[in-house]
Amino acid sequence: MAAAKSKKATKRTTTAKKRTSAKKTSTQKAAPRAADRADKSIEEFRDALERSYSLSRERIQEVVDDAVKRGRMTRKDANEMVNKLVSRGRKQTEELVKELDKARKDVERRAKRARREVQSRTSKARKQAGKRVNRATKAAVDAADEPLAQADKLRSRAGIPGFPITAYDELTAAQIKTRIGDLSKADARKVRTYEQNHKKRKSVLAAIDKRLAA
Repeated sequence: MAAAKSKKATKRTTTAKKRTSAKKTSTQKAAPRAADRADKSIEEFRDALERSYSLSRERIQEVVDDAVKRGRMTRKDANEMVNKLVSRGRKQTEELVKELDKARKDVERRAKRARREVQSRTSKARKQAGKRVNRATKAAVDAADEPLAQADKLRSRAGIPGFPITAYDELTAAQIKTRIGDLSKADARKVRTYEQNHKKRKSVLAAIDKRLAA
């Protein structure tokens, strides 16, 4: 039963990590997408404004040309009118374009701030989740420590194959050292080989060497 509790705790740990990772990916993508959409909308509006200006100029030219043909105004007056209207339209267009550029830069600044904020919040959330997972894992292992130790003793006496110390990677050096004295020399050598190939904790290796020298 204790081993089952340890497995459940490990499963909850893995699930929490996956949820944190998924949340990070989702939030990091949100800000850039919003900025891209805003930038695209501004560009489309700017192009539409330029097309509208060109079309208006052509229509004005057609109207005044017709007026000249009908004798309602001279060519000189017509040209002056067209130049004034075109100049005024161009000025308004340029002012709108400047406003659009200003708005785009503002959107970019906000997007950058949003990305930094998302990254900061994600980093904090990941750290907090990691701490909670570590605490939960430690609590589960601590609760199961004594039952697991007793189970290991019984398995060793019965000659059942398997690694000598259950949940070895989750145990602290102090917890491992309390179990070394109960190991046979053959099991102690297995534990020493594993420790040497992984964490290489001097206190654990020293305790194992002491057991082997006994």
